[in-house]
Amino acid sequence: MKLNFSAPCIFGLEGICANELKYLGIENVRAENGRVLFSGDFNTLARANINSRYAERIQILLAEFEARTFEELFDNVSKIEWESFIGISDAFPVKGRCLNSKLMSVPDCQKIIKKAVVSRLSKKYMLSWFEETGSLHQIQFLILNDRVSVMLDTSGAGLHKRGYRAESNDAPIKETLAAAMAELARVRPNHFVCDPMCGSGTIVIESAMKALNIAPGVNRYFACERWSCVPKKAFDEERELARSNVRTDIAFHAEGSDIDKSALETAIHNAELAGVADRIKFFERDINDFEFSEDYQTVITNPPYGERLLDIKSAEELYRVMGQKFIRSRGKSYTIITPDDDFEKIFGRKADKRRKMYNGTLKCQVYMYFK
Repeated sequence: MKLNFSAPCIFGLEGICANELKYLGIENVRAENGRVLFSGDFNTLARANINSRYAERIQILLAEFEARTFEELFDNVSKIEWESFIGISDAFPVKGRCLNSKLMSVPDCQKIIKKAVVSRLSKKYMLSWFEETGSLHQIQFLILNDRVSVMLDTSGAGLHKRGYRAESNDAPIKETLAAAMAELARVRPNHFVCDPMCGSGTIVIESAMKALNIAPGVNRYFACERWSCVPKKAFDEERELARSNVRTDIAFHAEGSDIDKSALETAIHNAELAGVADRIKFFERDINDFEFSEDYQTVITNPPYGERLLDIKSAEELYRVMGQKFIRSRGKSYTIITPDDDFEKIFGRKADKRRKMYNGTLKCQVYMYFK
């Protein structure tokens, strides 16, 4: 069965996400604002869910069309072959967003789409009422500039939920964003990665998983695995393939440090759950006591800042200390994310490269120093 897919992602990660999917051998990959589109079969569906480090979820893209009235919305949704995915007893709730369009009432659009799906399925199954006690088929829609996209979510819990972070500190970085920082820092199998403000350990854990080529979703469950239309064999085959691609014969190691003892305890536990505890050492240490090793070293960090844990003055003092500690030296690189537009000035030098990205709803810059 030929399917079209959409992988929504954090703004700024579209190119990284697209390159990842191409590397996985997936066809017709093209990046758009906030999402990456591609096509394939049910094995493609399983492969993308299991392996994507940067996508937020994997959706089946069922239809795209223009709609400025509820009648147009109803008619176009009714044309979708819902019976190919949704069984007689399956649940199919509807949620979505409306932006810059004639149809701006989300509740009304939800009702119209639900009504159209019920209308289609009623004719196909010869039923007037659906109990919806079966597996979840979450219908999602986006109406942007009067163009409607209708999707079925296949992931369930967001793909950033790898399964290892049962606990976290007060202000964790999202796993997908941490993985993207590791990619931007060009983490490789022979690297020594360091996060001197590691919190619950997400950055060093994602770096280790990337270096070892551990698929982020290989040990978790996805909503579509309960769908009758999805062959169990697809996920079995792709999990087996992902596990066979893990690299253990590499020199990668990492170090995480923080002043928060309880956060470090959480980090150690998370690393164990992720299966990378043997590659990472954790230390209770202040940034003022940070020291370099003699070898090559890749520093990746998400320092606390005004909107997160510290007041602005304390955050700025931290940037000054980082500027003093993170010296320009051969074999040393630094990748730092912060929303502070004055970071470079306070840190003490301009980044070799910058990239806009979002940490949740907060617009940030990733500053990269490698020269």
